[in-house]
Amino acid sequence: MLQTRINQWLKRNREEGTMLLQKLVQARSTQGNEQLAQTIVIEALRDIGLKVDIWEPDGNELVKHPYFSSSRTKFNGSLNVVGILKGTGEGRSLILNGHIDVVPEGDLEQWEHDPYSGEVIDGKLFGRGATDMKGGNVSLLLALSALRALGIPLKGDVFFQSVIEEESGGAGTLAAILRGYKADAAIIPEPTNMKIFPKQQGSMWFRIHVKGRSAHGGTRYEGVSAIEKSLLVVDHIRELEKRRNERITDPLYSKIPIPIPINIGKINGGDWPSSVADYVSLEGRMGVSPDESLEEAKREMESWIAKLKELDSWFEQQPAILEWFGARWVPGAIELEHELIGKLINSYQDVIGESPIIEASPWGTDGGLLTKVGATPTIVFGPGVTEKAHFPNEYIEINKVFEAAEIIALTIVDWCENE
Repeated sequence: MLQTRINQWLKRNREEGTMLLQKLVQARSTQGNEQLAQTIVIEALRDIGLKVDIWEPDGNELVKHPYFSSSRTKFNGSLNVVGILKGTGEGRSLILNGHIDVVPEGDLEQWEHDPYSGEVIDGKLFGRGATDMKGGNVSLLLALSALRALGIPLKGDVFFQSVIEEESGGAGTLAAILRGYKADAAIIPEPTNMKIFPKQQGSMWFRIHVKGRSAHGGTRYEGVSAIEKSLLVVDHIRELEKRRNERITDPLYSKIPIPIPINIGKINGGDWPSSVADYVSLEGRMGVSPDESLEEAKREMESWIAKLKELDSWFEQQPAILEWFGARWVPGAIELEHELIGKLINSYQDVIGESPIIEASPWGTDGGLLTKVGATPTIVFGPGVTEKAHFPNEYIEINKVFEAAEIIALTIVDWCENE
């Protein structure tokens, strides 16, 4: 039985797979520092026997694209890597997409272990990127290794992608699409707690400029505090968030408290304790529903901010200025009836012995780019711990990495049609 053969191979290679994940976690791959980790991926792909395509994304080309998003336009030393497993023909193709970049480790005092130790304790492997999403990447590599080692032929092509820049808006995946990599479907093993996410929200960063009028703190009543006006703006945005989320009736969001949040993450304002602040900037992230476009969400926010003058006449004199900047993630969705979802569910049931949970993603992924720009319907499913992504003491359960590998291997065979 195919499943038994794959399961036994994964058991025999558990130590090697765990060591590969350790090596990847130990390779600090924050933005601009991805090369060592990608070198490890390249070596693994060559060991599997795949053809490997390696390139530095062309920033000059990417910036021309309407969905380009990154804090940089030069990618020297930051490699995109694709491993190609050619099928024998007449089968459906599949992209397996994972990002190699990780967010910074943050305050080291909040970590119980070195964030790049890859330490294994009680079946958990700790370190920045273990759950988001090097564990998922290793699941993909193990799945492909098992199929190749067992000599299981496929009719359809499989493209393993290890991309940069997902944490900054997806420039690596966009570069892969523009290089010509498209397929009949895709799986992204982001940390979903082994849930299946057919839908992913998008998001955009914004900045709001709020003006006041300076005065001496001793006569503050002569001035207009931009700090106090910015609090009105925050409350106004909270009302918009409430209204937008009241419109969400999709049952896939039923267990998510705020399906498409609007978060204020940074405030700057004032320049002297004894002066009335005459300027404040608010920076935040706006969640975008899978059922709307980035442009539609922008227009709603812009219209809403313009209504501030109805709440306070000050904003007629000095309107709050909304600016879109920085990273953004394109929303995406795949039909629940899509055949790949059915095959993934069947594989999950064969391995785990029960039905998977199907929900909508609480955050953005590169799935929106693959779906909308690459015309490649995408499912997000992976072994990582959602609640530990970007957190101190990030970890992944090693058992889940191997369970996901087995599920994905069976799905590849089913989707790409074993001969």
